Amino acid sequence: MPTTVVTIPDGIAWVALSLVSVNVLLMSQMTTVGKYRRIAKIPYPQMYAEKAEAEASRDAYVFNCAQRAHQNTLENVAVVVTSTLITAVSYPLVAASGCALWVFGRALYTRGYIQDPEVRNTHGGYIGSFGQTVVMLGSMISTIQLLKAQFWL
Repeated sequence: MPTTVVTIPDGIAWVALSLVSVNVLLMSQMTTVGKYRRIAKIPYPQMYAEKAEAEASRDAYVFNCAQRAHQNTLENVAVVVTSTLITAVSYPLVAASGCALWVFGRALYTRGYIQDPEVRNTHGGYIGSFGQTVVMLGSMISTIQLLKAQFWL
């Protein structure tokens, strides 16, 4: 039976820290959504304030913005975490940096979206997208390297 040796690369602790920061981001967004849900008096299980509620109440509108920022983060988190882990196999510091940039950008995006949804991307959206692109490209390069090593291409 063949044996495989796994070597953990230097810098993996930074990857772990960046991935833990993803959890902190998600918990922070969840808390923010809960806060604005209470203020707007939007009952569970209602996902968003209805259009009429949001038009009639600034609190309901802000709740929708907080909820949408959190939902948008959830839509991207699987790609970022998976790409970070794959990139970390070959480039742990690149993986950690890209993930950390994404988290920082998402925090600014959330804050900006709640304050002024029309300019949300100037409040971190681009930073987060850049971090996500870094780990996505890194995961592609790492995968190619792994395939080359596996199949001697």
